[in-house]
Amino acid sequence: MSLSKGLFQGRPMPSGRAFRAQLVTQGQRELYDYWCQTAGSRSMPARSDINPFSVPKLLPCIGLIDLTEGLGEARFRLAGTRLRDVYGEEITGKRIDRVFAGVCADYWHQVHARVAEEGALLHGVVRGPVQGREHIVLFWLRLPLSQDGIGVDRILCYDTAAPIETVREVAEPPYATVRRLSRKCGPRAAAGALRLSRNFARRICPSSAL
Repeated sequence: MSLSKGLFQGRPMPSGRAFRAQLVTQGQRELYDYWCQTAGSRSMPARSDINPFSVPKLLPCIGLIDLTEGLGEARFRLAGTRLRDVYGEEITGKRIDRVFAGVCADYWHQVHARVAEEGALLHGVVRGPVQGREHIVLFWLRLPLSQDGIGVDRILCYDTAAPIETVREVAEPPYATVRRLSRKCGPRAAAGALRLSRNFARRICPSSAL
C-alpha cells in the first residue's frame, strides 16, 4: 500500500503531549498513557515492565512484535482476539513480512523500520491493512520497547478497525455541526473544516465519491 492511501505520524522519543493529542481513539490514548507510566524516567519501557492484563479492556486489540532476531525475522508473539478479525487470520507466531505482504508490504516496512531503528512512536490510519481486507480502515499505534534501554527489541501494537462506511460518516460532519461552526467562527472557518474532513476521507477511502 502506498503512503498516498494511508497516513502515519510520529516523532523520535520523547514526544509528550503533542503526540498524545494526535491519537484518534480512546484505546490508543490509554495504552500510550500506560506505556509512559511504565517507562518512568527512561526513554521507553522494557518488555518485562509490560503486563497486558493491567489494561484488560485493551487486551483484545493489543499485539506484540518480537525484534530480538532482527527486523527481517520479526514476528507477532502476542495478538489479541480482535486482531484475527482485523487481519482475517490468526497472526500469533507469524512473521510480520508474511502478515503484511503484497501491496501493503512497503507501507508497513517503513512503519516498523522507523520504530525499530529510531525508537520512534508512530500512529496512523490506513485503508486495507493487509491484502483482502480493503473493506476496513485500521487505526493503529506502534510503541517501542527495550530491555537494555538502548536498542528496540519489541514493538507494542494497538490496532482497531472500522468499516469504511463508518469512517466516511465520521469524516463528513453533520450539517448542524457545520452550521454551528459557521455561526461561531464564520463561514470561511466552517468551509475550511469541511474541506479538511473531506480531504481526509478521500485519502483514507480513495474510492469515495465525496
